[in-house]
Amino acid sequence: MTDETAASGPAADRASGREMESAGADAAEPAFGISESTAADRASGREMENAGADAAEPALSIPERPGDRADAQADAPFIAPVAMEDDLDELFPGDRGTLDSEVRRVLVHVLQRRFLSADNRVEWALLLEHQQLIESRMHDMYLRLVVDLGRGVAYKQQVRSDEFEVPILLKDAPYNRTETLVLVHLRTVFQREAAAGEPAPRIDIEDIEQTVLSYLTDADGSTARQQKAIRAALDRLDREGVIDEETLGRYRISPLVEVVLSAERLAELRAWLREQAAQQASRAETARAATAQKETTL
Repeated sequence: MTDETAASGPAADRASGREMESAGADAAEPAFGISESTAADRASGREMENAGADAAEPALSIPERPGDRADAQADAPFIAPVAMEDDLDELFPGDRGTLDSEVRRVLVHVLQRRFLSADNRVEWALLLEHQQLIESRMHDMYLRLVVDLGRGVAYKQQVRSDEFEVPILLKDAPYNRTETLVLVHLRTVFQREAAAGEPAPRIDIEDIEQTVLSYLTDADGSTARQQKAIRAALDRLDREGVIDEETLGRYRISPLVEVVLSAERLAELRAWLREQAAQQASRAETARAATAQKETTL
């Protein structure tokens, strides 16, 4: 190899290198630039971003594990919360009752009184409207509610059973002798007047005293004491709603008297009174005979 050739070799190589660099600049540019497919993808991505402003981002679907539902139930409160606006107003601190105030009052009055009359229109209407609820509360106490629409009265009865033990809540308060005599007379007058078409019979205290005193004896005390007992009987029957003192000494007889004294019971008491009257007449006759014999002997 000559020196020229040797010298020209490196020069040729450098020239060739410059040509390759020039050509490499054009050839290498696609390697560091953005390819057509990549640019298209990015353009498409920008369109999707613009469309994504209106479309919701798809949610990721995560499969439910078997224990997730049990954990959610365990974390749930034992008693579901109740909105404050749906919560019943307490009538007193710690009130857990579910009945409205007016219905509670009717329930208490049924338990407190012997009878509830239709004359009290407000309470009677509430009783009929909420009868099922009131009966449910009474049944919890082994009490039965009786609503007599014909007579317009409602009252309670003690539930009794031979099959199981029933705790007794109501105590019987029997009428004494004078009260029974007054009741019999009131029931008799009511029956007679009702048959004549009088729906609300009235009676004066003088009529009651005259009839009842005829059945009482010296064993029942003096006349003043007997009259006092009659007035006390009238006061009790007035409180129970059997009669209503409209004016001083004048009473209206309520249909309740038919509930207190049924027709069968009235018949039994009338038979008893006739027997008592016969015995009293017999004793009086015996006393008169003994007095006459004594006077004859003298």
